[in-house]
Parts: sequence; C-alpha cells; structure tokens
Amino acid sequence: MERIKAGFSLSALIRRLYDWMLSWADHPKAAPALFGLSFAEASFFPIPPDPLLIALSIANPRKALRWAAICSAGSILGGVAGYLIGWHFMSIIGEKILAFYHLDQQYEMAQELYRKYQAWAVATAGFTPLPYKLFTITAGAFKIDFGIFVLASALSRSARFFLVAGLVYLFGPSIRDFLEKYFDYVTIAFIVLLIGGFLIVRFAF
Repeated sequence: MERIKAGFSLSALIRRLYDWMLSWADHPKAAPALFGLSFAEASFFPIPPDPLLIALSIANPRKALRWAAICSAGSILGGVAGYLIGWHFMSIIGEKILAFYHLDQQYEMAQELYRKYQAWAVATAGFTPLPYKLFTITAGAFKIDFGIFVLASALSRSARFFLVAGLVYLFGPSIRDFLEKYFDYVTIAFIVLLIGGFLIVRFAF
C-alpha cells in the first residue's frame, strides 16, 4: 500500500512539474531557462533538458525547431564547460561531481573508451540516456582532442534534440494528446531511461 501511494505521489509530482514546464511556453525567459538547463545538465546537473524541450515544443509547435537549436547550443557549451572542469579542475571539482553521482568507478572505463574511439565516444553518450557529464568531464581529464570533442558533441546532441522537436513539429497537437492520455506511462518510461543510463555505466563496465 505504501509503495502504491509513493507511486501515485511521484506521478502527481512529475505531473505538476510537467504542467509547470508547459507554463514556460509564453514566458519571456523560456529561452534562457532552456539554455541554462541544457548547459547545466552537460556538466553537473542530473536532470536532462528533454522534458522542458518537449513541453515548450508541444505548447508552441511552430517554435519547436527554435527550441531544439537553443537546447543544442546550451548543451554543447555545457559540454565544453565539463571538458574544462576535467582539464583544469579535475581534482577540485570533477572528482566530486563524479563521486556525487557514484560514477567515479567508471572513470577508467571512460578512459578505455576514449583510448579506443577518441572523442567519438562522447557521441554515444550525447545521443543516448548515458550520463553525458561523465564523458564531458573525463574527456577533459584525459585531454581528448578538443576539436573532435566539440564536433562529436554538436552532432550527437543536435541529432537528439532536433529529433524530439521534429516529432512535435510534424505531429503537433496529436503528440500533446498522446502525452495527456498516456502521461503516466511516458513518465515511467522517461524515469527508466534516465536511471537506466546511470546504471548501465555503473554496473555494465
């Protein structure tokens, strides 16, 4: 019974968060908020910008591609910030961020991936639910080629966000109706993907 109540409470909380994010659609600071969240997630913040991107795009489908561009720009620059943290401040900041998310043990795994694939390893993390900040920070710590790092980040993050916004742009209100009808299922799927990304990196390597 307690688990059921907790489940409903979590769903209600996320529902309120979703409604709050929709309220940003006509807010004059919607663009800075999306940019800031995208920037922070790429270097230290746990929640990805996808929910806000989806909410803004659903509320105003005509601006969906614009939101995707803002989201991509913030994420790419945030990735650069993560790279700089790993490059110059790994012992001061970088290690604490990884330890906070229990990703410090995956440091050597990321090093091995970079040894094999160079900065292109970040492209996988940029497009999938894998924790992007792990790869941006460690890329700087291992002094991966900066030019390739930025290019890989730009390609993967833009592909991810423009795919999401593109679907909303193409299907518009029908996507919103789908989310309204199956909100609880979408919420569960999103949480599974978010947590799953951390668990894959933490336990699979």
